[in-house]
Amino acid sequence: MVKPLRRPPAIKILEAAAALGDGRVRILTGGSGGVWAAKVSSSGRPREYLVVVEPRGAGVVYAYSDDNGTRFRGYIGYPILSLMMVAGLLPRDSGVEKLLAGVNWTLLNERMKSYARVMEHLRETRVPPGEWARVERFMGEVLARLRTMKVYYDTSLPSKALA
Repeated sequence: MVKPLRRPPAIKILEAAAALGDGRVRILTGGSGGVWAAKVSSSGRPREYLVVVEPRGAGVVYAYSDDNGTRFRGYIGYPILSLMMVAGLLPRDSGVEKLLAGVNWTLLNERMKSYARVMEHLRETRVPPGEWARVERFMGEVLARLRTMKVYYDTSLPSKALA
């Protein structure tokens, strides 16, 4: 099955950066034949997602992840975003990754039940004064790049990547 994925909520970009900052992205295959595969661990539960990304030229990317946002909500989930960052398809900012390392996204999302409230909480308690502009600039850069791309969910990718 292949279907288009929607752009993610902006906060998912920060979750992807945090996964990189925490070292929760374990590369299985790195671009051989253009295909990237990884295991991405969640921040709060012992969950691990299989993620596969295959660029197919001219801003077209086929991707797979078994996270809920991708599978059930139809948007590009943070595990895909983090692998796209590693693969050089999306911008990275190591400073933002360090700022967000250690955030328990699962707990915050469940407790606050609102991405806007989680974002405000991070701005007020996690990110030092003056650094939030950097975080917003990074989110804007990633969202701008995503607007130039078409990303498709492809359930056949795991067998291709892990063959």
